[in-house]
Amino acid sequence: MTILVAYAPRPEGQAALDKGIEIAARRREHLMVVNASPGGTREDASFADVQDFERVQKVLADSGLSTEFKQFVRGKSAVEEIEALVETLPISLLIIGLRKRTAVGKLIMGSVAQELLMSVPCPVLAVKAG
Repeated sequence: MTILVAYAPRPEGQAALDKGIEIAARRREHLMVVNASPGGTREDASFADVQDFERVQKVLADSGLSTEFKQFVRGKSAVEEIEALVETLPISLLIIGLRKRTAVGKLIMGSVAQELLMSVPCPVLAVKAG
């Protein structure tokens, strides 16, 4: 089985990554970390830049676990990319990071976490940054 972490380069993304490493080590499962953006001309703050990508790769290599880090820029939203992985792989757990947002912020921008909680069939663990 595989534990899937939805990663964004923010404190809550780091919290999800840390929890994923902890649980994968305890369960002896494969850990897949995913960072996704639709791409395009608009800058996406949730997309990991080269420096962050390399840092996460090092953290995963140093963990001693069976891991992989995937980064997608294929015109699909992060939700669509994660839903596709959950549908095609044996995912035992999806780990997402939560951040505090105002009601107006959620209404205008939507919530990736909320969409994932409502759409994926596997168990979801939501973590907050410390």
